[in-house]
Amino acid sequence: MEKDLEKRTKRFALDVIKFVAALSRARDADILGRQLLRSATSIGANYREAGRGVSRPDFAHKIGTVEKEAAETQYWLELLIESGISAGATANELHRESSELLAIFTTIGRKLKEN
Repeated sequence: MEKDLEKRTKRFALDVIKFVAALSRARDADILGRQLLRSATSIGANYREAGRGVSRPDFAHKIGTVEKEAAETQYWLELLIESGISAGATANELHRESSELLAIFTTIGRKLKEN
């Protein structure tokens, strides 16, 4: 599952990169796009780092960071969609995927806290 999530988060980051590259260069779209780009690409980077954690507490801490980045990514996508800057199918699909990733990492984080 670990490698599957690495691939999935990388694919998501690449999809966001393409999405942001296609946004208007208007100031509002540019600012929101940059924020989205930072948080969305951090999901996979932090997950990879978590997988190379030195201890269980280190892994749990890094998974918490992944959860935060996924939630932030959702927020920027919601602003882009609800503001009308980018309300197309791609934005909605990215939002759906960010929601699924957040749910996965939230579940992992909860299980770590239970054990």
